Amino acid sequence: MSRARKPDWLKSRPPSGREFAGIRETLRDHGLHTVCEEANCPNLGECWSGRSKADSQDRGGTATFMLMGDRCSRACNFCDVQTGGMEPLDPDEPENVASAIAEIGLDYVVLTSVDRDDLPDQGAGHFAETIREIKARHPGILVEVLIPDFQGEDHLVRKIIDAEPDVIAHNVETVERLQFPVRDRRAGYEQSLSVLECVERESDIYTKTSIMLGHGEYDHEVYQTLADLRERGVDIVTLGQYLRPSRNHLEVQRYDHPDKYETWRRIAEEELGFLYCASGPMVRSSYKAGELFVDAVLREGKSVEEARGFARSTSFS
Repeated sequence: MSRARKPDWLKSRPPSGREFAGIRETLRDHGLHTVCEEANCPNLGECWSGRSKADSQDRGGTATFMLMGDRCSRACNFCDVQTGGMEPLDPDEPENVASAIAEIGLDYVVLTSVDRDDLPDQGAGHFAETIREIKARHPGILVEVLIPDFQGEDHLVRKIIDAEPDVIAHNVETVERLQFPVRDRRAGYEQSLSVLECVERESDIYTKTSIMLGHGEYDHEVYQTLADLRERGVDIVTLGQYLRPSRNHLEVQRYDHPDKYETWRRIAEEELGFLYCASGPMVRSSYKAGELFVDAVLREGKSVEEARGFARSTSFS
């Protein structure tokens, strides 16, 4: 298959501005990592420069903190995070994250992590401790977590549930047929579905996942993936365009037009019944529109329909 050419309409704004610089400085002061930087997220400039100008509440910017270091025990072929050379956990990290949140002025925070298959509990306890530290210091904050699969071990997923975040996300990443070569062989479609199903079965916490398009998937496979996720009770889904981080990563097989993403949004919400779907070329799993939707439902008490409209009117999608 010939290499797809990047279309003119697929552009992102270069990071800049006072808010961006302030967040970066705070993170450096506390020795923290973000997936925004480590994974070269194309929306970094938008998220770190504060929420939409249409948001009259003038809330702080959004950053996704990456726990447990900047090196992953797995080697997914789409991801730009470094692999191997695992280091001991920083016992001060939960406190440092909570302190940075206060300095930045966030009221909604996203936590994720590298995979730590090298640890006895794969880092679940450290993840849970960070959630509790944030909630203890900032009782009004909403916490979304994007967790690893913990090798499908339910008791480790329950450690995250017991810490009571407001949203638990885990990304299935791609359709079943393409799990490898896209993901590390230790990951898997059914394993990821089991993580999401565990959260849905054992809590009333919102569940969320993300799908990357552009790896060579067929439309019927995307539909089947969405249907499988909804069958497991997933509430929120995001769909976005895979962008190749470097020549050492998988090539992009196709770039879908924004109209195609809008079609998937309508299918997800109107046909399959997801509470919310953020779908667009630049959408990523930690994405402002999805956060605004959850914020509107949980904090402001809006109905699902009102929250959908609010999120779309105030996001940059």
